Amino acid sequence: MKYSFIICAAVLLSAGCNNEAKNAESKTDSLSDSTSTSATTTAAPAAMPDTAAMMKAWNDFKTPGKMHQWLSSSVGTWDSELSQWMSPTDPPMKSKATTTITMGFKGLYQFSKFTGSMMGQPFEGQSTLGYDNAKKMFVNSWIDNSGSGIVYMTGNYDEATKTLNLKGKQTDPVTGKDSDIREELTVIDDDTQRMAMYGTGMDGKEMKFMEGVFKRRK
Repeated sequence: MKYSFIICAAVLLSAGCNNEAKNAESKTDSLSDSTSTSATTTAAPAAMPDTAAMMKAWNDFKTPGKMHQWLSSSVGTWDSELSQWMSPTDPPMKSKATTTITMGFKGLYQFSKFTGSMMGQPFEGQSTLGYDNAKKMFVNSWIDNSGSGIVYMTGNYDEATKTLNLKGKQTDPVTGKDSDIREELTVIDDDTQRMAMYGTGMDGKEMKFMEGVFKRRK
């Protein structure tokens, strides 16, 4: 009886193994057939973009337009009187500064060099401002001697208020993380502009930390 049980168990185990093997083979064949079918039904590669359309897009992208002409209207040397705040409740610190603006790369980019003082210390910085024809927006980068980060902002020009509105990020040196920054540049007349800068204050709320009126030298 014992041997009969062992033999029966062996037969059942063998039958189970054979069934599993057949199932595995069936699954393998099914997967193979599926893979083969999938391979044969793969969609054909997309057609290449129209060469003429691509060339036109690149040509439009690199050609100065109306907004670049607006950028070039600020070429020259500008003198300014600045007000700077450490906190909204403190009286502003006053200082003078000079900005020299040029255009480069066939009128595509405006370059500004700024010299003055910041919080009683010598300060210098420079920006690259352009208008991205494809994205239909202004793009701006700023670096200065008060930090090792690069400020990046984007925005648009409001014809009604004659104001360039830029928003972006700058590095908070205390946390090492990004913090918000915003700039408003308003054209008063051909030779007068007003600039205001806003950032995140100690309380986490937006505050104005700089404002100045710029006059073009004659």
